[in-house]
Formats: sequence, structure tokens, C-alpha cells
Amino acid sequence: MSSLARALLQAGRISAQQADALHKKSVSEKSPFIDILLQSGNIDARSLAIFCSETFGYPIVDFSALNLQTLPEKIIDAKLMQSQRVVALAKRGNKISVAISDPTNTQSLDQIKFQTELAVEPVIVEHNHLLQLIEKLGQSAEQNLNEMIGDDLENIDFVEDELATPADPGGTTDIDDAPVVKFLQKILVDAINMGASDLHFEPFEKFYRIRFRVDGVLKEIAQPPLAIKEKLASRIKVISKLDISEKRVPQDGRMKLAMSKTRSIDFRVSTLPTLFGEKIVMRILDGSQAQMGIDALGYDPDQKETLMEAIQRPYGMVLVTGPTGSGKTVSLYTCLNILNKPGINIATAEDPAEINLPGVNQVNINDRAGLTFPVALKAFLRQDPDIIMVGEIRDLETADIAIKAAQTGHMVFSTLHTNDAPATLTRLMNMGVAPFNIASAVILITAQRLARRLCTCKQPTTIPDEALLEAGFTEDDLDGTWLPYKGIGCERCSGSGYKGRVGIYQIMPITEAIEQIILTHGTALEIEAQARRDGVKTLREAGLVKVKLGMTSLEEVLGCTNA
Repeated sequence: MSSLARALLQAGRISAQQADALHKKSVSEKSPFIDILLQSGNIDARSLAIFCSETFGYPIVDFSALNLQTLPEKIIDAKLMQSQRVVALAKRGNKISVAISDPTNTQSLDQIKFQTELAVEPVIVEHNHLLQLIEKLGQSAEQNLNEMIGDDLENIDFVEDELATPADPGGTTDIDDAPVVKFLQKILVDAINMGASDLHFEPFEKFYRIRFRVDGVLKEIAQPPLAIKEKLASRIKVISKLDISEKRVPQDGRMKLAMSKTRSIDFRVSTLPTLFGEKIVMRILDGSQAQMGIDALGYDPDQKETLMEAIQRPYGMVLVTGPTGSGKTVSLYTCLNILNKPGINIATAEDPAEINLPGVNQVNINDRAGLTFPVALKAFLRQDPDIIMVGEIRDLETADIAIKAAQTGHMVFSTLHTNDAPATLTRLMNMGVAPFNIASAVILITAQRLARRLCTCKQPTTIPDEALLEAGFTEDDLDGTWLPYKGIGCERCSGSGYKGRVGIYQIMPITEAIEQIILTHGTALEIEAQARRDGVKTLREAGLVKVKLGMTSLEEVLGCTNA
């Protein structure tokens, strides 16, 4: 009979008959006595742990209070941990605290003492909790990664990106760790297949998280072992031509993933030092988006007509405005793709070039090398351009050169970060651009947002008229000829009710009336009022049109536009 059975028998916790029966069953099934005891229901795991603590004089530990991330690694052999059911909790000097559930199993304590050459201090943990802990720890980081990876990456590989320039060629030592390399490939392929726009690799004190931005919403995809965060960050930095030895300052790079012999996807990489390691965000740059055509972007027929008329003019400036991630670059490249013809010379300056468009002369801004937006623009004007695209107007010098280019017979496209189209004009004035230059150069401004598109599982829903009126609908809109929709959720949209995104646009041509307001230093409110009189819809009104058409939900429009 086991020592634990005798102790329970002496304490009167089980009878002699029960002890004998449990012992015989343990021998016949070749199972530890403690397993048979708990299966019998004569005592529960919590009561047994308290009994062992009181009887043998060992402290008891609450399993929920254990921090699994701080447990010492590789002190006890994994096979010994599994076979003897022991876990190392802490190491202090020449002593090691070991979690056990059966303190009479002195053989296991002796083996630990022999293997580690440390003094062993047993600590009691409830048996079922101990088994759960051993199961978790038994899965190594490599095993976890291999489970996440799968076997469908045969034709996927990273390729050298000729556009990328190493921040420190001497610091790009290769990271030879096959599971991490395959795991990164798997994550990138999953992101592309899910239609993600960004990937976030985020280290925290007790866990490591990977999230994808899909249809504008961040979703947690995986929590790989915390131990791989350094290897994963180093691997990403190596293939992005970044300095892996520099972890104190942000870095920007670029990488390319070959999906097949004919298709590759570019990624823009940004690193950021945080309290617990480097956070890495990767933007997926899929050049096929520019080939979708203007009809796929979601412009209303009258907005499309106004935009097409503006971009076909021989000179002037067209500005696209909106927050980061609102699709400004895709809109600009869609326009450039329409204008990209053998008889047209197009040059772009970007930081960095996000979409590769054959036939367009694209320049990457490199501030450290002295290639700034103003320098690139001055060079463009000596290159006989027809169309110039500036990635972003950030300062007065860039704005002045771009506007002068638009005034001297060139079509100029660029972006700004403002809330709506009227605010863009006052933003240029606040930057120091002379009002008469703005009035004579800018011909159209488009502000945009991206709203999630309803999945095919959408169904009509009922919204009170009061709520619809408050959102911006008029009494005439509530004529009963349409119903708002909501997403139900299905396998295609992973239960969210949304699949893909649709653009919401405010297209504001610069009319003579708006030019007069600009010349008199008018405010954004005055410009907005005149635009309304000219028939320009606000972003909210444009979004409500999408609601009436059943493209998106009212909640989405309210969430991404102001009244």
C-alpha cells in the first residue's frame, strides 16, 4: 500500500476497505494511487491538497496565483517533469521550489535533487491543476509553432527587395531558426488570404500577441510563445534590411514575399521600441488594388463624373484627404492608372512608394540621403513631366513647389491629413500658402473614409424614424421605399456581418464662389456653406446614400463620419 494511502487511513479520511480496494485498482491498472483516489470521489483535489499540506508540513500554493511566464525554464528535464509530475516554480540560490501533489513520492524529489544538484523545497499544488500546468509546459515553443504553421508553404519564400536599403549592412546577421521562419511565412500568408491591411506584432510583459487589421478592425489572430519575440523581431528586421542590433529607436524598412512565380506582395515595415520589446507593424502593399478600376472604389455616379472631369484637365492640383488607412493612396493610384498612357510622362515622389505601377517613374524619399519632397519636386520639373504625384504635402516648401508646378502647366496629385474637403483649404492657408496661389492652383478636393461593406448574409432591419432623422436622413428619405440592412453573420464573413470595405467620398470642385472665399481668407465653415450651396454632399450624407443602397450599415456610417 502506498504511503499516501496509509496516511489517509491513519487520519480516518478513508476506511481500510476503501484503501485496499483503491490500492488493488492502482496496481491492476498501473496508474498512480493519487489518480485512482481522486477518480473514486472519496476525496476531492482541494481537500487532498490541504490534507497533504497539514500532514506533511509543506506549504500549499494557489494555482491561480502562479505566473506561468516567470517559471524557470529547463531546470527540470521535460521527461522527468512528465513522468514524476513535478514542476519547478522558483530558484533562489542553491534552492529550488518544486510543485508536487503527492508528497509521499520521495523518489521524484530525490531525482530532482540528483539532476539539478540543488536543495529541493516541495510545495503542494492541487493534483488536477498540477496536471494542467505540466500539460501546458510540456508544449515547447517549437511544438506550438509547428502546430500553428501547417504544411502549405512549399512555394512561399522571401525575396530580395531592390527598393530596400539596409540601415546597417554590418548588422544584418541571418537568423537561422526554421520554426520561426516558417511561422512568419504562415502569418504573412494568412494575412494576405484574409484580406488584412496591416499586421501588428505586439510584445507585452506576460504574453505576445499578433493582430490583423481586417476591414478596418483589429482582430487577434495568435498568441505565440513569449520566448520567440526576439527571434521573430530579428527575422523580420533581417529581411527588411534593418539594423538588428539597434533596438532603441524606431526603424522603417520594406520586404517582399513571393507567393508564386508570377505574384509577389510587398510589405512596409515599421518598428517601435516599447517597454517589453519591439512592436512591429507591417502594411501590406498589394499593387493589384490600383488595377481594380474607379468603379470598384464606390464613387456615386455624379461624384465619379466630377472626379474624372477634374483629372483629365491639362493642369491644376487635385488633393485627396483623410486619416491614415482611409484609402488615399489607392484612390490616387487608380487615377494615375487611368492617366497612364504611352504619351504621358508621370513622376511620383513617395515615402515610400507603396504600389508599383509599370510606366510610372516612382521615387522613394530618403531624408538621410538628402532626397526630400522639395528636392524630388525640383528634379521632376527638369524631367519634362506631364503629371506629378506627391505622396504627402507636409510643409510649406513642398506645398509651394507643388502649387507652382500646378500653375505652370502640370497636373499635380497629392494628399493631406484633414477631416474633410473644406478644412483642406484652410490647412493650406495655415501652412503659409498664399490664398491667391491656392485659388489659382487647386481644382478639386476629395475627402474620403472607408466603411465596412455588409456581407451577403445581410438582412433588412428596423430602425426608429427618430434615429434615422437624427443620423441625417430627411423626412423625404423616409418614404418607405427602402429599408436599412444589418449583417447577420455567416461563415464567409467569420460571423462579423461585414466583408470588404466601401469608400465614402466628399467630392468638392473649387468653384468661382469658393475661390472668392479663399481670396478673402474665409474660414472652413464659410467654404463648407458655399460647397453645400454648390451641391456638394458632406461625408455623412454620402455615407447615408450607401446605407439606402444597402452597401453598409447605419452604425458603420455613424462611426466613421461626423454629422
